[in-house]
Amino acid sequence: MAQDARNPWLHRFAIFAVLSTLCLIGIGGVVTSTGSGMTVPDWPNSYGYNMFLFPISLWEGGIFYEHSHRLVASFVGFLTIILAVWCQFAPGVGKLTRRLAWAALALVIFQGVLGGLRVTMIEKQIGIFHAVIAQCFLVLLGAIAYLTSALPKRPVSSATSSTASRAVGTILGLFAVLMVLQLAMGATMRHQHEGLAVTTFPDAYGKVFPDISDKAIADLNFEREQFQEIKPVSRINILAHMGHRFLAYFLLIAATAFVSVMAARGTFRRAGVPVWAPAAWCTLLWGQGLLGVVTILKNKPADIATGHVVLGAMTLLAASIMAMHCISQSMRCRKAALTSHSEITQDKPVNNSEPLSTTV
Repeated sequence: MAQDARNPWLHRFAIFAVLSTLCLIGIGGVVTSTGSGMTVPDWPNSYGYNMFLFPISLWEGGIFYEHSHRLVASFVGFLTIILAVWCQFAPGVGKLTRRLAWAALALVIFQGVLGGLRVTMIEKQIGIFHAVIAQCFLVLLGAIAYLTSALPKRPVSSATSSTASRAVGTILGLFAVLMVLQLAMGATMRHQHEGLAVTTFPDAYGKVFPDISDKAIADLNFEREQFQEIKPVSRINILAHMGHRFLAYFLLIAATAFVSVMAARGTFRRAGVPVWAPAAWCTLLWGQGLLGVVTILKNKPADIATGHVVLGAMTLLAASIMAMHCISQSMRCRKAALTSHSEITQDKPVNNSEPLSTTV
């Protein structure tokens, strides 16, 4: 992985962009959790006003959340433009960082268009892609923040193993991919259904996996109507909810086992990763799981559900950055080993004397 020259202010600006994006994801979670997604029915204007001139006196109820989301999204887009231009012209910035910065700019523009289409087309499926792309955009900014930091430039310790770094980085990368899938299923639940598809925990309507036959779903919808759950549940809603649950179980168990075994065997030390980093990541993952449980038990309160979304974004970001760091460590270890081998070969004395030929 290419290393950039040290540019502390660019790094700080990239971190600010990451934090701003986390705030944006949080506000987007509030919009979805409170059902405020269509309280401003036009785009790019807001009730006919220029988005940036919309009177504050009209920011009431769900309009406040939806319009705030638009303004913060515009602010993040503006930050991304600055970041891309800065990376392009700052001295010592590598090609990879420049490309990632321009990719982030293209993605945030696409994300803005998707958000607008979600409003104008009134299409919930677009909201699912909108939510997933937000997470990918966050990871892109995290990669830029990492590449402009001091971490990729620190000398590799002699105790660091290329094999251990590559193994830990690969596993963390797989966790990151699974978390994107987990977040996608969560987005499907949130955007296709206003209520919880399965309202009991740890069981699912008295079973490990609920009955999804036509009769069972019809009975469930009748019962939900009695409790004034207006929106009926579908088979897809239940499958997305249970898939989200079971993948969460797997991630929690697998991450705990991974961190415990790797720490006990000293693999993190050989990979050049401080043990506290994967331990903190695993703690975040358990925290997100706990918020998911509370979301079900408390019937999806907006603040808890939004915290669940934000913590999910943080766990994905942490896993991605650790995977990047491990891959960077592995590549630098291999490069150092090749350089050392080359120097030894060059320093080795060469015997240029020709053996005496014997003629019979």
